Amino acid sequence: MADKKSGIDQELIRNLANILRDTDLSEIEVEQDELRIRVSRNVVVAPAAPVYAPVAAPVAAPAPVAAAPVAAAVSAKDNKNAVTSPMVGTAYLAPAPGARDFIEVGAQVKEGQTLLIVEAMKTMNQIPAPRSGKVTAILVENAQPVEFGEPLVIIE
Repeated sequence: MADKKSGIDQELIRNLANILRDTDLSEIEVEQDELRIRVSRNVVVAPAAPVYAPVAAPVAAPAPVAAAPVAAAVSAKDNKNAVTSPMVGTAYLAPAPGARDFIEVGAQVKEGQTLLIVEAMKTMNQIPAPRSGKVTAILVENAQPVEFGEPLVIIE
């Protein structure tokens, strides 16, 4: 058993560990002939956004104010002109922090033009306009989590 340990290429293990660090992977495994090497690391995932305790709404607030966003969300889901999210992820309105947004309300867009980005598993996925038209509503905020099928933008 001691002979096998001395035969392990420590430089290979260091290289695999460097690959983990450089690519943000949590595990890598290599198999060659009868030798199998698996290198893994603990990854601590921080929450995407701070979590706050719920705050009670003021008693004086009228009920219709709270109902209006729900009605708008329902009508956006049923809107045939809504561009929906093709995946679960985080929506970004600009290509980089501090950069100008891809689109704004009132802008004319062409078919195939990037409307926004949805990040899923550290991959940035451009969401193209399915048709040309005018952007009448942007239904998400920057860095907002989105669900599959959730309306993102309305193009009339």
